Amino acid sequence: MRDALVNRPAANADKRAARLPRSFYARSTVEVARELLGKVIRHGSASARIVETEAYLGAGDAAAHSARGPTPRTKVIFGPPGHAYVYLIYGMHYCLNIVAESEGVAGCVLIRAVEPLIAEAGATLTSNGPGKLTRALGITLKHYGADLTRGPITLYESLDPERFEIGISPRIGISQAAELPLRFFIKGNRFVSREPRR
Repeated sequence: MRDALVNRPAANADKRAARLPRSFYARSTVEVARELLGKVIRHGSASARIVETEAYLGAGDAAAHSARGPTPRTKVIFGPPGHAYVYLIYGMHYCLNIVAESEGVAGCVLIRAVEPLIAEAGATLTSNGPGKLTRALGITLKHYGADLTRGPITLYESLDPERFEIGISPRIGISQAAELPLRFFIKGNRFVSREPRR
């Protein structure tokens, strides 16, 4: 897949920034994963710029939690787009996913890394990994199913875009469907969890 140049926000979102509407999320998972790069995510007093994502495609994607259909754990992935799918890994780290596609079609985007703008009080600024970024933003299982168009977690366009280059690689830390090029990141950003081997 060919790299692409897109706009990158240079400044924090503020009250003038446009909140992402539900229509932003109601598109193909890959499209949403790419276009989330550079967007600003807020929770409470914390905010950060998204710099790395992974797409999980549902049916036919053996690495997706939703591959076997709806379960009590994954039902939100089959619901309306623009909601949060949060789960616990290794018994200690929370991962934030954003539901994409139209209602009834599984697809979600894992937020893998963010560039901190403002940290939650007392939180670490380390955010170059899915468990680290949820800690920095104060996101936990209580945010499972949260409507990202209303809060308490919200996503915004940038006010001052810059250009950046999108890197593409296979997803990280999975054993099934590991070859698919569904990880997207801002090239050269120091908060990306891992640059691909050359």
